[in-house]
Amino acid sequence: MRIDIWSDYACPFCYIGKRRLEHALSQFADRDSVEVVYRSFQLDPSAPVHTDQDIHDMLAAKYGMTREKAKATNDQLAEQAQGVGLDFHFDGMKPTNTFDSHRLAHYAKDQGKAPEMTERLLRAYFTDSLNLGERPVLAQLAAEVGLDEAATAAMLETEAYKDTVNEDIAEGQRLNITGVPFFVFNNKYAVSGAQPGPVFTEVLDTVWAEEQAAPVLQTVGGNKATDQAAGDDGCTDGSCSV
Repeated sequence: MRIDIWSDYACPFCYIGKRRLEHALSQFADRDSVEVVYRSFQLDPSAPVHTDQDIHDMLAAKYGMTREKAKATNDQLAEQAQGVGLDFHFDGMKPTNTFDSHRLAHYAKDQGKAPEMTERLLRAYFTDSLNLGERPVLAQLAAEVGLDEAATAAMLETEAYKDTVNEDIAEGQRLNITGVPFFVFNNKYAVSGAQPGPVFTEVLDTVWAEEQAAPVLQTVGGNKATDQAAGDDGCTDGSCSV
């Protein structure tokens, strides 16, 4: 089974949804047969790397609400995060452009470190209050999961993986994905948002059952002349039986 997840590192529900899926997978008997692939999505492609706005001001400006309302919303999100074992520090979060973070994630995938890098990037943003738009920060995070810091820094100074990120974003657009997280199971079933664990469990069970079911073959077509000629020998419908 394959699960493709469109996600952004500045999306709180993406981190919460990740934990809920992981919990469902931990209780799924055939979890070792499930491949999870993170795909790139940017909530704000035009965001600057540095801004004077904090996360509360940014949310207030984006949705036309007061700062107090934005802070209350973020406090509620922090409570949801605690429910899945996450510690969100909204007051210290640094809004930024996540494009280089996505490039790094694809680089880490090629180095066999995709799960570790994805988790570290999310924790860096939501818990450690690090700026994921700063390349030295990204290189240090890469080193923490076992990648070569100098090689990562050199990669980030090029345009490596730019096309890969854009291809993910374009595919998300073709699938009409307008919000994240967005989970696609075996290119057949979609789950939008950080749904409760039982939703993921239901989809996992459904997809797995379909994968394990014996195929039902349907016969199409036939040759009437051949059937008539061969009928006396136990051969009908263009085939012969023993």
